[in-house]
Amino acid sequence: MAGNLDSLTALAMTTDYKNTVFLPKTDFPMRAGLAQKEPEILKFWEEQKVYEKLAARDKANSFILHDGPPYANGNIHIGHAMNKILKDVANRAEAMQGKRVAYVPGWDCHGLPIEWKIEEQYRAKGQDKDRVPVLQFRAECRDFAQHWLEVQREEFKRLGVMGDWENPYATMHFPSEAIIAGEIHKFLMNGSLYQGERSVMWSTVEKTALADAEIEYHDHTSDVIWCAFPVIKTALPAVADARLVIWTTTPWSMPGNRAIAYGAEFDYGVYEVESVHEGSLVQPGSKFVIADALQLEVQRKAKIEAWKPIATFKGAELAGTLCAHPLRGQGYDFDVRVLPGDFVTTESGTGLVHIAPTHGLDDFALGKEYGLEIPYTVEPDGRYAASLPMFGGARIYNDQGKKGDANKKVIAALEAAHALLAHGQYVHSYPHSWRSKAPLIFRTTPQWFIAMDDGNQIRAKSLQAIKDARWVPGAGETRIRSMVESRPDWCISRQRAWGVPIAIFIDKKTRQPLRDQAVCDRIVEIFTAEGCDAWFTCDAQEFLGKDYNSANYEQVFDIVDVWFEAGSTHAFVIEARGLPTPVDLYMEGSDQHRGWFQSSLLESVGTRGRAPFKTVLTHGFVLDEQGRKMSKSIGNVIAPQKVIEQYGADILRLWVCNTNYAEDIRIGNEILKQQSDLYRRLRNTLRYLLGALTDYNPAVEVDVAAMPPLEKWVLHRIAELDGVVRAALAEFDYNKLFIALHDFCNTDLSAFYFDVRKDSLYCDAPSAPRRQAALWVLNQVFLHLTAWLAPILSFTCEEAWQHYAHRDVPSVHLRVLPVVPSEWRDDTRGAEWEKIRALRSVVTTELEKMRADKIIGSALEAKAAVTVADAAMQKLLLDVDFRDLCIVSKMEINLGGSPDVAARKIEDAEKCERCWQYLDEVGKDKSHPTLCKRCSAAVDEQGKLAA
Repeated sequence: MAGNLDSLTALAMTTDYKNTVFLPKTDFPMRAGLAQKEPEILKFWEEQKVYEKLAARDKANSFILHDGPPYANGNIHIGHAMNKILKDVANRAEAMQGKRVAYVPGWDCHGLPIEWKIEEQYRAKGQDKDRVPVLQFRAECRDFAQHWLEVQREEFKRLGVMGDWENPYATMHFPSEAIIAGEIHKFLMNGSLYQGERSVMWSTVEKTALADAEIEYHDHTSDVIWCAFPVIKTALPAVADARLVIWTTTPWSMPGNRAIAYGAEFDYGVYEVESVHEGSLVQPGSKFVIADALQLEVQRKAKIEAWKPIATFKGAELAGTLCAHPLRGQGYDFDVRVLPGDFVTTESGTGLVHIAPTHGLDDFALGKEYGLEIPYTVEPDGRYAASLPMFGGARIYNDQGKKGDANKKVIAALEAAHALLAHGQYVHSYPHSWRSKAPLIFRTTPQWFIAMDDGNQIRAKSLQAIKDARWVPGAGETRIRSMVESRPDWCISRQRAWGVPIAIFIDKKTRQPLRDQAVCDRIVEIFTAEGCDAWFTCDAQEFLGKDYNSANYEQVFDIVDVWFEAGSTHAFVIEARGLPTPVDLYMEGSDQHRGWFQSSLLESVGTRGRAPFKTVLTHGFVLDEQGRKMSKSIGNVIAPQKVIEQYGADILRLWVCNTNYAEDIRIGNEILKQQSDLYRRLRNTLRYLLGALTDYNPAVEVDVAAMPPLEKWVLHRIAELDGVVRAALAEFDYNKLFIALHDFCNTDLSAFYFDVRKDSLYCDAPSAPRRQAALWVLNQVFLHLTAWLAPILSFTCEEAWQHYAHRDVPSVHLRVLPVVPSEWRDDTRGAEWEKIRALRSVVTTELEKMRADKIIGSALEAKAAVTVADAAMQKLLLDVDFRDLCIVSKMEINLGGSPDVAARKIEDAEKCERCWQYLDEVGKDKSHPTLCKRCSAAVDEQGKLAA
């Protein structure tokens, strides 16, 4: 950017005048060497206690960004880096506006991600985790999490993220565990916590229920069947000797079938088979009930050559019908009720839905509505219960999440019972565990829930809190609102070992939880001192105290959902440390509308009646240069550690802010090279400023009102940019901020102001008003630019600040944004300069043509002639010294009918040996016969100063 401005350093001038030119001088290196320099700056920040000083500012003017906890289970990845950099930019930007910043980084240390890593170690040794004593297992989880917490802490610090790194929070710290237990107790005491049954997403590999945020969807190939249920009772004569046909992608759930659902308004028919194709499982003469809209698809799948409709009716007429289970006589001798279901569709299948109340949300809801049996058919590990007729012990999925033998056995049994019309395979989007990647099942089990719509009205209050909060971007509000509106009661129990237990007691007689605040307080007190391991080591009586007999109560050993823990961070971090609440900002990826944002909202609303945040900002995810998700198998993973080693952390910080992070953003080698090029231009701008300011003396008074028009325009641009910067910071739009600053450096400064004013800076006399005005303005540019850029290029701006001779605070990050005098902004002047620069562009284009045609070597060899149409424009060009702006030696500004620009090579003037301009006055001063008047005077002044 500024490298092309130093052409005068190669001046072919005599020895007499070479050292009289004021060339930029600075020790600020052109080559950054960020990978080596940044660790030194980190050490400097620690020595200067920069964060501590920012955190000690006036509490009444605070900005609190609450850190969402990453899992302490491995090295940070590029998504972590983007998230933490954005948070740090926000914190530094607010601090630069004079606010107190208190940022407490934290980690999620409990739950499945850490447990899974320890289980992997056991599996590698051929050991069964379930045989390991629970306290030993928990200790190993704690050690594992602590190790990675420390590793990640150093990796985050290396990114330049400032915060209270010596006192971070962790969900596994004893005080945290105690407060989490206390938050559970608040729901216990306000009545919203209850135990109930519900069909939940269950991982047979991890042997636990999963939260929505722990589920991802992938294509999955399922076995599918078309199965017939004999009618044993009905009010429709045509249906009496027919069979109702269902279609399901979970044949393994057939032992749990207790009903069939129909759509009351759909048209159904009884179809009698006349002939079949070879290989069909169907016998001619069979009668089947199917939705009319799907009969052709069923006919094709069942290889039925021909069948005829013998009756049609509305689904509602099936009311009261009973069927037999297809495996009646083999342990499944109950009646199967036929019931209306508003979830039934005719988009696929048969229009009749197999209902297994223990294995689906709609199934469970219908079962509860009509009092159906909810049988226990599947164990936590995905095996059929040993007592299940015909199939006891068969596996739905094995320990690795691969398909077991259950489907095969069920299909074979149905075919042997002549209940099967057809079977095959079906590819569809299916829920998987985000950790083990294993497919999930619905499984109805007793769980602990927080009610959304009881007297506490968590849903209604949360929806109001969503409306009251600010969402950046605004689409986030719609997204989380729709999720909260439709979500079921919050299932907070997990059947795992590593985490905070739901530390409550159940009365053995009434099966009701014990609600006693004194008991709750005692549990929290013990957890604070000993951690929640105490729940597994202490005698129950110690928690219950003297008022209750432990023989009459059961301890609950379920672990609380890690999202409940994370959702409680506002309690054990913000409130526990006396920070202002609700906090100013939560900032995470867009997936957290389903995760941390929502759990924090529900937890806080349920216990405090309000959201824990004022503003929520979401960012996208990191993809490779082709827009693909990063994957080790593809080999497209970009590790932040490698980027830092090669380029430095400031390049990563620039990359983050040079993107629209509200959407998914891309990274790769080419993109990083582009960021490095942009960085180099910005660095050269700072270097040029520092070099030019070598001669700047703050004691020299400069009258802004008397400055040349060009300097006034630069001050106007600073004032304009100050408004852009502050607006961008208020919107957390760091992309807009960076683009504005880059364009200012590239277009306004390096390509224009620096280029124009280098002649004055290099060649004017030291005391020349024009040179002093330029130095004063350059100092203002440096002060503003380093303050504006510091949140983004935190290391580089610190390095530049340390090379600045007139710094008033030890670190650039202890500064506040300079206040811009209102008189600097002049929109009328700004509009005039738009016209001036447009005309200058026409002149420089003409000069470039002459250079390309080898008519001139440089613009200083040319005389330009500009014709303008009105006197006002002529005066304006004369007032701003348009010759100087175009960097030519001579210029005519004429008033004429048609605007025109022309240029020719100067043949009738000598070249000044010092400034290289071709001027008639060269040689007039006998003491300096090769210089122009200005350069003669400048050299004489230097001589006097030297003497």
